[in-house]
Amino acid sequence: MAYERRGKRVLNYQMCRYGTSKHLFRGPRKKLTVPYVAAFGGTETFGTYVEHPYPELLQLGLGTQVVNFGCQNAGVDAFLHDHGLLMLGQRARVVVLQVPGAHNMSNRFYSVHPRRNDRFLRSSNLLKELYSEVDFTRFRCTRHLLTALHDVSADRFTLVVDELRTAWVARMKLLIAKLECDIVLLWLADHGIDEGATQGVAGSDPLFVDREMMQAIAPFVSETVEVAITRQDKEAGRQGLVYGDMEEPATRQVLGIVAHQKASRALRDAIDRLR
Repeated sequence: MAYERRGKRVLNYQMCRYGTSKHLFRGPRKKLTVPYVAAFGGTETFGTYVEHPYPELLQLGLGTQVVNFGCQNAGVDAFLHDHGLLMLGQRARVVVLQVPGAHNMSNRFYSVHPRRNDRFLRSSNLLKELYSEVDFTRFRCTRHLLTALHDVSADRFTLVVDELRTAWVARMKLLIAKLECDIVLLWLADHGIDEGATQGVAGSDPLFVDREMMQAIAPFVSETVEVAITRQDKEAGRQGLVYGDMEEPATRQVLGIVAHQKASRALRDAIDRLR
C-alpha cells in the first residue's frame, strides 16, 4: 500500500507481520526487545497518510522501543480474537490502547469480519425481527448499515445503540484483562469525552462511546489520556500528509499530524509516570 504526495514521493508503509498474529502491521518490522511499548489502535494509530505517526514520535520521546500494532478501522474484536497479538501485548511493558468505536464489532444484532472490523458480514435473527422491512444483503460496511437502520426507525435504532454500548464495555474489560500489563487508554478524537456520542450515527470515532462507558473501564487501566483535536488543529495537521490526488477526500477523515504530535507528548508524560 502506498500513497503519493502529489507527484513528489511515495509513502511506503512497509507492511509486516509479528509473531503468529494474522494481521499485517505498519513497518519497518522491528526485532522486539523487551521491555517495549505496544500501541494498539485503529486508523490513527496505524497512521494512514501520516509519515511519522504517534508511536514513532513516542519512541523518540521515551527512548524506548514502541511497536505500532495499529490496524485500519479496527474495533475491539481485531485485538481480542487474535491470540498472537494478545501474546505480543502481554510481553509489553506498557500497552497504549486507542479507544475504538462501538460499531465495528460483533454483537447480538450483527457480525463483522474478525480482522477487518468495519466489514459487515451478517445480521442476526434478532435484528431481522427488529427491522423486518430491511434487506440486509445490500450492506457491506457497518457505517452504511447503521445509517440505514437509523433512517428507517430512529426509535428502534436506540435498541441497537444500547446493545453496542453494553457489548463494548464488556468486550473492552475482557481485552484489558487478557493483556495483563499496564495499559494507557488513549482517547484520540476531534471531540472530547464529554462530547462523545452527541452526534449519534453521524458522529466521528470513537462512535457511540461516551463518558459513562469510559468510566466503566477506567478502574481497569493504569492511565487515561484524553487528546481532543480542534478544528484548527485538524486543518493545520493536513499540511504534510502524504497522499495521491485520488485520496484527497479520504484525508479529511484523519486527524492529521498535529494530532499525532499532541498524542505522543501526552502519552510520554503518562508512561513516564508509570515508569
